[in-house]
Amino acid sequence: MAAIKGSHTKPELTVRRALHAEGLRYRLHVKDLPGKPDLVFPKHRAVVFVHGCFWHQHSCHLFKWPATRKEFWEQKIGRNVANDLRAIEKLQSLGWRVAIVWECALKGKTRLNEANAMQTLASWVKSTEESLVIEGI
Repeated sequence: MAAIKGSHTKPELTVRRALHAEGLRYRLHVKDLPGKPDLVFPKHRAVVFVHGCFWHQHSCHLFKWPATRKEFWEQKIGRNVANDLRAIEKLQSLGWRVAIVWECALKGKTRLNEANAMQTLASWVKSTEESLVIEGI
């Protein structure tokens, strides 16, 4: 597992490139905020998490429980999900707006049109909507 990247993943880089091209400027992995969001837009008081479907237990074709060490994986992934919920609640209580982009929206058989998905995300950042979830079809 040491080779598994926690940041600067392909889906995250895709989102970063698209939002930068839209003229949006952000900070990366701000340690002072709960959950260390992948992208932080202080000007818009918005944060974006780019979640891997396996590591954050998304109900899509990219998530499948491993066949071995079931108890270990259930605890590990369950902890990730609980940490996600706690971080989102804390961020919202601090006045931050939260968006989640799921990996299946950007890759796999359920992926969305990337340009449309990123335009939706960019519009959300500039809006005042409280939350947004972008996931595969």
